Amino acid sequence: MGEKMNCNTVIEKKDIEMIKKQQELVDAAAGRIPPDCIYKNAGIINVFTDEIEIGDVAVYKGYIVGIGNYSAEYEKKNSILKTGKNKESNEEYNCKNTEIPIIIDCTGKYLSPGFIDAHIHIESSMLSPKVFSDTVVPHGTTAVITDPHEIVNVAGDSGLKYMLKEAEQLPLKIYFMLPSCVPATALEESGAVIKADDLAPFMAEDQVLGLAEVMNFYGTVQGEEDLLNKIALAKAYGKIIDGHGPGLSGKALNAYVCAGVVNDHECSTVEEAMAKLSRGQWIMIREGTAAKNMEGLKALLKPPYSQRCMLVTDDKHPGELERSGHVDYLLQKAVHLGAAPVHAVKMVTLHPAKCYGLRENGAIAPGYKADLVILEDLVDFKVQAVYKEGVLVAENGVILKDSTVCRKEEGSVSSQKPDIQYEQERVMQSIHVKELEEEDFLFREDGTYMRVIELIPGELLTKELVLPVPDTSEFSVKSGIYLKDDIIKLAAIERHHNTGHIGLGLIKGYGLKGGAIASSVSHDAHNLIVAGCNEKDMVLAANIVRKNQGGLAMVSNGKVLGELPLPIGGLMSGESAASVDKLLEKMKKEAKKLGVRKGIDPFMTLAFISLSVIPELRLTTLGLARVNSQEICSTFFKV
Repeated sequence: MGEKMNCNTVIEKKDIEMIKKQQELVDAAAGRIPPDCIYKNAGIINVFTDEIEIGDVAVYKGYIVGIGNYSAEYEKKNSILKTGKNKESNEEYNCKNTEIPIIIDCTGKYLSPGFIDAHIHIESSMLSPKVFSDTVVPHGTTAVITDPHEIVNVAGDSGLKYMLKEAEQLPLKIYFMLPSCVPATALEESGAVIKADDLAPFMAEDQVLGLAEVMNFYGTVQGEEDLLNKIALAKAYGKIIDGHGPGLSGKALNAYVCAGVVNDHECSTVEEAMAKLSRGQWIMIREGTAAKNMEGLKALLKPPYSQRCMLVTDDKHPGELERSGHVDYLLQKAVHLGAAPVHAVKMVTLHPAKCYGLRENGAIAPGYKADLVILEDLVDFKVQAVYKEGVLVAENGVILKDSTVCRKEEGSVSSQKPDIQYEQERVMQSIHVKELEEEDFLFREDGTYMRVIELIPGELLTKELVLPVPDTSEFSVKSGIYLKDDIIKLAAIERHHNTGHIGLGLIKGYGLKGGAIASSVSHDAHNLIVAGCNEKDMVLAANIVRKNQGGLAMVSNGKVLGELPLPIGGLMSGESAASVDKLLEKMKKEAKKLGVRKGIDPFMTLAFISLSVIPELRLTTLGLARVNSQEICSTFFKV
């Protein structure tokens, strides 16, 4: 027999702080010490019983410590404090050192757990993390789970460190999933290549919940060593593995799930979602700027299927965040499509918390964090006030500027962590491209047939369209543009290492009738993408983005119609959401004047045209990419 171990020997110093906090919470829950705050007479959304429970919620040091009748007792004490007398006995009362909680009257209002967006790429909002936080918190969002693979594709671990540092001390809790596919596939040229060893130093961080969407489902199913090493790393730390498996079924789906992938946000049909649900995956019903899948998946909004579903945005532009909202908009739409309000709320609170093991989030119950939203109704989900760990951080649609929540207290374990340092030049000086010329945009192929990327309205999926080369003097293989058939040119320009690689392709269904649009936001490698109706305008638009060190540009007939600089990795702006939105909306209106089709977001659509993990056909800096077979093919060919 070994030496008997004293329980104190297994309690590390870092745990003492936690034990002390737990003792205080128990004392507050038992009534031995008063709460800090009481939400009085609220319609409490109970995500465990699917009921609206009328009562008070008591909060102490950022945690919920009780539900029941608390306000009457302290309102009586408050009255005594104000008058100095007990009305019942008419006796004088010594009110020195008496602590009375703040009482917030919620009569006629609903109290919800804080909303969680379980899958979003903050960079796609074009806003820095701080500005993003200021924008979404007033809409009731208290936590997001983000995959920063956009900035990591550009700046490697410096991009990840930038995001981790920016996420500190915000009213929005930002959890991270570590990028699994940088680059997304071998068909893309990114600013960095991230292996399992590169992720290992970050996996132990508390704010890191696991491995981000495994987009290279083909490589996973084929058992690629690098992907399996990353999955094994996440499993070794007991963390979650996110999925991205559009169209997977049968043995391929079995293999993907067997690898450890627990969820999916790429379902576009009920049949696909049902297949994945039946194999044990959580389903994220996506409603973002480019991909809008909720209506097509509305059958999942009701039990029993809703019990394994979440509502997420994935990618959201600043204008929609400003005008329509964030998670509150998802709730509105879900209820409009037939979801019961409480079931909808569960999909943005309890279910994300369960999926990701956030044991203190997602519900209103003793021991849970006091991330709370006061709602005026359960139809429009109008947010009156937002509390993060018991602190008021937004009210009536306005962020409170002094609403820093998670301050590092001197001497605490968290305050002893070293400050995050990153290579700023990699983040802020990320465009490395020569000045472009018209010659760079001409095809050097020949053939009697041509492959065209065909857009599918409302979807990220595309089709591979094979057409005979038009037999007319109006068409030139060198140019490839044929406006009569809505076929325009695409260019994907490598911008990280100045390699000079330029992939050229054709796209149908975008609608552009003149000019050119360029962007450095191009998932996932974020090379420079240009769509245009002539080479001259394409050159001008691309060179504007180059000059601005990233962003968007639109030109027509040699005239600049608009530009939006995005100097943070070529992806984000440090300006306010309103400022970014103003420029973006102006450019969208100009794009419509140039012919971009109704229902197509001109920039979000271009942003996904290079992503070589969403079927069928994409354009990367290496050329046309067939997603399902992971091969490069030519635009023009002979049979």
